[in-house]
Amino acid sequence: MIDIADGCLRILRDCLGVREGEEVLIVSDPPKLEIAKALFFSARLLEAEPVLITMRETGRNGAEPPRVVAESMKECEVFIAPTTYSISHTEARRRATERGARGATMPGVTKEMFKGPLRANYSEISSITDRVADVLDSGNEVVIESENGTSLSLDISGRRAMRDKGIYLNPGEWGNLPAGEACLAPVSAEGTLVIDRMGNLITTPSEIKIRDGRAFEFKGESKKLEKILREVDENAFMVAELGIGTNPLAEVRGIILEDEKALGTVHIAFGDSRSFPGGDIASGIHIDGVILNPTLKVDGEVILSGGELLL
Repeated sequence: MIDIADGCLRILRDCLGVREGEEVLIVSDPPKLEIAKALFFSARLLEAEPVLITMRETGRNGAEPPRVVAESMKECEVFIAPTTYSISHTEARRRATERGARGATMPGVTKEMFKGPLRANYSEISSITDRVADVLDSGNEVVIESENGTSLSLDISGRRAMRDKGIYLNPGEWGNLPAGEACLAPVSAEGTLVIDRMGNLITTPSEIKIRDGRAFEFKGESKKLEKILREVDENAFMVAELGIGTNPLAEVRGIILEDEKALGTVHIAFGDSRSFPGGDIASGIHIDGVILNPTLKVDGEVILSGGELLL
């Protein structure tokens, strides 16, 4: 049995800086309720004022939570969301942080992650993330290639990278836990993307053709993704994010939350991009696919070579 009590205390105390008397909202659903309860009792140990709301699973990443959850998120000082599906890229999260709440989303979190990526050295994550983000911030073009067939060019002119380091101490700051990525909303994208892993949806390399920032042809297992995107809205097919994993303790296990943080991986997301600086794509979904062992260049400079970070 994995004891997650110490990890929950570390999350609240070190990552979120929870203080005595602060109102801490914990948003969860039945599959993640055990972790949510552990966070609740850890918040009590810190003499905070925790409130636990349990909702039904939303059904997909990027779907809005119920109104009562969204309203509660706007009113709290700190929120943390161990949920089955992501509420990171939702109006509920955006409005909460715009009003000054700080917090962390933990979509798909498992107790096993408390033994791995949630035990990472945040100073090391911060250093790696800053090095990667600094290069992205000054770049104009990213080219990604992989042994499985990815050959994708992305225009990132004028876009600033988000730095997900796992420390959210100030009003309005938020990110994932486990943390560890530098990510941005590209202006556009062109070429061939081969996704190696997208949770349990895509488990074998699957090709997607992209033109003018929009996915238009799907092969193999990616046809399952096409079906999901088609059921959401037209903008679901748009490339929303380029991310580079920066957590040395994260591994690719088939859970997007951890997979996309693994050091040396790259991920591409489709759907909503409004959580990123300059992102203006509105959609009811945000879903990430991971590229393994990529080579990534920024304006011709090799940043990743076969999955090895060169910075």
